[in-house]
Amino acid sequence: MISLALLTLVCVLTYTFEIVFGLAGTILMLPLLSHLYPPKTLVIYSVLPQILVAVIGLVRSPVKIDIKFMAGMLFFAGLGAIVGFTLFYYFSATAFQVLLASAITAAGLFLVIAPHRAKFNPAGMRVMDTLAGTSQALFGISGPIAMTRLLATFHEKNTVRHYAFAFFLAMNGLRATEYAIHGTYTAEILEMMVISAPFLAVTLWFSNQLHLHINERVFRRVVAWMILLGGMSLFYR
Repeated sequence: MISLALLTLVCVLTYTFEIVFGLAGTILMLPLLSHLYPPKTLVIYSVLPQILVAVIGLVRSPVKIDIKFMAGMLFFAGLGAIVGFTLFYYFSATAFQVLLASAITAAGLFLVIAPHRAKFNPAGMRVMDTLAGTSQALFGISGPIAMTRLLATFHEKNTVRHYAFAFFLAMNGLRATEYAIHGTYTAEILEMMVISAPFLAVTLWFSNQLHLHINERVFRRVVAWMILLGGMSLFYR
């Protein structure tokens, strides 16, 4: 019970951060809880809070989605997800954690060093979309890649955040479905979800408005550093 209480508390805090900044909830949650639960268990569980964040963020945002733009992004991400799901069941727990830490750290370092240099031609954007889908299926995290792509595409933080939520909702819906078909949910993971869900839903609903008090510069800087520090901390677990 203590482990479940700590899980809920940590997720309330980390996914409040995610609903404000558009990512990093899972990145922050993994190193904080990896001494209590295996990384793969946490990645599977993370589908619940990520869907809650995306749904609440979209429902409470006035920004409108360009369906054609999002459909293109999701098509290539879906192709990448096919590869990611295959690799998810192939890697050992140790290899999985090292790859996860490496991927997050590399993306974070890039955003810290060159926050405004990411420019992509159409082919480069599709490569990023594909990699984001692979990362989402494999690690349960596509934020570092998807946000790098979106930050290079849009300049206004509310638009970046809104498109990120739309992307994460679609990809996590796919992930949740694949887990169900594959029989990935264990009794332990379902218990984690059932107990933490009400606390997360209430907290995220009210904390969503905090993003209105964050300016553009702080938004980009905090996102970059959280990605970098979260990835580095996983190397020491």
